Amino acid sequence: MKTWIKFCGTTSLDDALASIAAGADALGFIFAPSKRRITPESAQGIIEQLPSMVERVGVFLNASPEEIRRVVGLVELTGIQLHGNEVAVEVRQALPGNRSSLRIIKTIVMGNGMAKVATALAAGEAVDAWLLDSGAGSGQPFDWQAARAQMGERQGRLIIAGGLTPGNVGEAIRTFSPWGVDVVTGIEREPGHKDPKRLKAFVDAVRKAEQS
Repeated sequence: MKTWIKFCGTTSLDDALASIAAGADALGFIFAPSKRRITPESAQGIIEQLPSMVERVGVFLNASPEEIRRVVGLVELTGIQLHGNEVAVEVRQALPGNRSSLRIIKTIVMGNGMAKVATALAAGEAVDAWLLDSGAGSGQPFDWQAARAQMGERQGRLIIAGGLTPGNVGEAIRTFSPWGVDVVTGIEREPGHKDPKRLKAFVDAVRKAEQS
């Protein structure tokens, strides 16, 4: 199975094009407080110059459904990542009719003594994928083995994030066999600026792990 790869924290057209050239399936645009925050207008300016097949995911943190609707009206996104306390069904109901099919990704933050992953997956919230992360912009991996143990045999469309690098993403894939992986810090030369060599190394490591 080919692993979906999202490079998040896109802030410039050069970085977006480098990410695509390296093999990313999706780019993330952060509309929440962050060193990598981008305005909807700037994000749309980048997106207008990208190939249409590249997915564009807007990242939100504790945003109201009305605010998400406003941004979706300004930016040609293909997906939404909810990193806070947002309720997916409320967000989807708030979307304009012609955008109601946008992919919704819901984050489970694994810090603070480890989230109850199995409980979250069992809740069956109306999301298209769950993203397991160690916390916004932490750059540190969570305890993969503990998370795997908590999940038991329960399956879901999982995206692994938090502290991924070209050096450890293979282990993450072997541990979880996830649907996707999401990375920011591990592919940057400094916050908000991608490193083309790390982008390519990350994709290469993912593809190699898929064969093992």
